[in-house]
Amino acid sequence: MVKKEIIIGLLVGLIANSIGLFLAATMLGNGDDFMTVIKAAAAEGFLGKLISLGAILNLVAFFIFIKKKQDYRARGVLLITVFVAVFTFVFKLF
Repeated sequence: MVKKEIIIGLLVGLIANSIGLFLAATMLGNGDDFMTVIKAAAAEGFLGKLISLGAILNLVAFFIFIKKKQDYRARGVLLITVFVAVFTFVFKLF
């Protein structure tokens, strides 16, 4: 039961991060489509920052789960957020 709740939190965190990345790329893309913005961000070296901006929606999901007393789902969202932070850090180094 606990693993199921954590996995649900991981999935919600991953979806929230993906939606946040899409929204950030769309708002900052000056009218370009999503893939063009992602390619340009990778070429110019700020893809990690764009992914980090996408993780802001994880805060919303985390606090909703905390407010509903769904601590294990909130833990899953937190785990995905830490994973994204480590990923962007490693991505920035190499």
